[in-house]
Amino acid sequence: MTFDVTLADIQAAAARIAGKIRRTPTYFSAGLSARLGVETVVKVESLQLGGSFKVRGCFNKLMALSERELARGVVTVSGGNHAIAVALVAKTMGCRALVLMPQNAAAFNVEMARGLGAEIELCADSIEAFAKAEVYAAQGMTNIHSYDDPAIIAGHGSLGLEMNNDAGGRLDHVFISIGGGGFAAGVGAAMKGLDPALRIHGVETEGATAMTQALEAGKPVPIRPTSIARTLGAPFATERTMAAARQFLEDIVIVPDAEAVREITWVLQNGRVLLEPAASCVVAAALARKAIFKPGERVGLVLCGSNVALDDIAAWRTQF
Repeated sequence: MTFDVTLADIQAAAARIAGKIRRTPTYFSAGLSARLGVETVVKVESLQLGGSFKVRGCFNKLMALSERELARGVVTVSGGNHAIAVALVAKTMGCRALVLMPQNAAAFNVEMARGLGAEIELCADSIEAFAKAEVYAAQGMTNIHSYDDPAIIAGHGSLGLEMNNDAGGRLDHVFISIGGGGFAAGVGAAMKGLDPALRIHGVETEGATAMTQALEAGKPVPIRPTSIARTLGAPFATERTMAAARQFLEDIVIVPDAEAVREITWVLQNGRVLLEPAASCVVAAALARKAIFKPGERVGLVLCGSNVALDDIAAWRTQF
C-alpha cells in the first residue's frame, strides 16, 4: 500500500491537540555531542504527559470520536505506553477504556493504566489480545490500534514538527525507536516532509525486530518479542507502517538489550533524565553509527519515554 498520512494531516493534528499535550524540550547535549563527535540535540519526550509520546496520537484519535462513540467506550491492546496513554486520555474525556494486556506486561505499566481508571484484562499474549479487541469492537466499542491508525500516526507526527522547529537549525540525522512503526511513521512524515534531505534511522532492540523481519519478508511477520524493551514489543508490523518505513527510513539499527541498559545509566547520571529501554536504545544506536557522521553535521535523538520501574533497572544492571 501507499503510506496515507500527509504532512497536512500532521499539521492539522498538531493544531487539534495543542493545549492538551506538553511541548517537551529539545536542547543541545554537550555530553552526547562529545561522545558522538558532532553537535547533538535531544527531544526529551520522556517528560510528556503519561511518560511517553503516546498521548499525542491518543488525543488526536479520541478527540475525533463522536459523543455516541465516546459513550460506548474504547478498547485497545497494549502492554505499556499506549495503555497508559489511552487510560489518561479516556479519563480526561470521560470515556470508558478497556485495555487488553499480555500477561507478561510489566507490573509498573499495568498499575499505571489501572490507576488512571482503565479496566485491565490480561491475555496470554498480544496475538490473543488483538483477537479479543476485534470481538469487543464488534460489540460497539471503538478499537484504538496502537500504531496502525492514521489518526494515531498523525498525532505522533506532531513531535516531528516540534523537533524541527526547536532544534536550533537543520538536522542531518535523527534516530527514533520502532515498535510497530506508527511513531516512526508519523515523525518521519513530518520531518522528511519539512526537510527531504534529512536521514532518519530507525532503532530496534534484539528480540523486538518486528519491522526488520517484515521488511526482509516483504510482508508482516508475527513475532513473539523477547527484548526487555517491552514497549517496542509489537507482535507484528503492518502494511501501513512498512510503507512508511520504506519511504522515510535510511536504515534500521538493531541494538542489544545490554547496550540499552548501559545508556539508561549514562543518561540518568550525565543528563539527569530517566529513560526506558525503548528510549535509551537510540543513544546506543547513534554511537553504533557515529562513523557515518561528517564534520559539521547535526544529530537529533528522540528520547521517547520514561515508563520504567527502578527495580527493573537494578535487575537489568545485574543481569547485563
